[in-house]
Amino acid sequence: MKKLFNTLQLWLLATVIVSCSATSPSDINGELLPTPPAYADTSQWYIASRGADVDLFYIISTETGDYKQPGGNDVYHWADTRNAACRTPMMAEMKGVDELLSGTLNFYSPFYRQCTLESFVHDSIAARRMPVAVDDVKRAFTHYLNHYNHGRPFVIAGFSQGAMIVLQLLQSMPVDVYRRMVAAYVIGASISRHDLAATPLLVPAQGATDTGVTICYNSARDASCAMWPPSAVAINPVNWRTDATPATLATEPSPLIPLDQQSQDNLTVTLNQQLGLLLVQGYTGTDYVIPLIGKEGNYHSREIWLYRHSLRENIDLRSRLFLEKNK
Repeated sequence: MKKLFNTLQLWLLATVIVSCSATSPSDINGELLPTPPAYADTSQWYIASRGADVDLFYIISTETGDYKQPGGNDVYHWADTRNAACRTPMMAEMKGVDELLSGTLNFYSPFYRQCTLESFVHDSIAARRMPVAVDDVKRAFTHYLNHYNHGRPFVIAGFSQGAMIVLQLLQSMPVDVYRRMVAAYVIGASISRHDLAATPLLVPAQGATDTGVTICYNSARDASCAMWPPSAVAINPVNWRTDATPATLATEPSPLIPLDQQSQDNLTVTLNQQLGLLLVQGYTGTDYVIPLIGKEGNYHSREIWLYRHSLRENIDLRSRLFLEKNK
């Protein structure tokens, strides 16, 4: 458990500002771009193969800040997947989520040229830079299907920037691949009505047991703390309801403190249906605000931690039900 907490310290703040050097850069829109990852290279993956009948394909959140090469003046806005300083926080999130959520499932997570945290201070900047990250993960997902999946059912999940990319994968996913999808977890991002209408394979979850569906949620103390626009898809990951029925959740508030050194919070989690936002009361943590884009009262960096037990149990449940239904 101590090892797990050390791992989580690196990623659950959702960002690490790194000083890594890019390799063989090109440029796009006048901005330097690191070399694309080659997904036939196993160093561009975190893989935990457990001989399971179901896989979890996970897309990490933002772990990189703007950086320069040592001694250089050029600023990079995408992660270099071959540089150790860039890779370390990315790998830490992969390991942390694997330990928290996978259970006995096989776990696959690609390194990708994710946009840096500074890219999200303005929507226009993010829109300009995100296609690089999306293209990398699309290539990784294709390689996974062709070389690692071997026709097994799979869960797909992403957090924050990774959640945005899950939506892109759903929009371009072939129907025969979708038929093997147990569920998609879009954690810490909103789904607009336009995205919902434009994505036929995006079927909102209605409970804890449906399969082939998409799960989405965001958490905040109240509506004024929301970091995302209203979401057209939302579910409460504690009671797995889509109405305003409150749920009670007892959990430790911080992943940065060993469990035996903190008391549990007794949280009340209620879904605001109009905003597609989870309203969380009773949270005592103070170490959760993300630099630059975070705000006090928005629990974005805790979206996996707070609901970790519910998520793990639900991923396992949906996987078992999918296998039973498709024997």
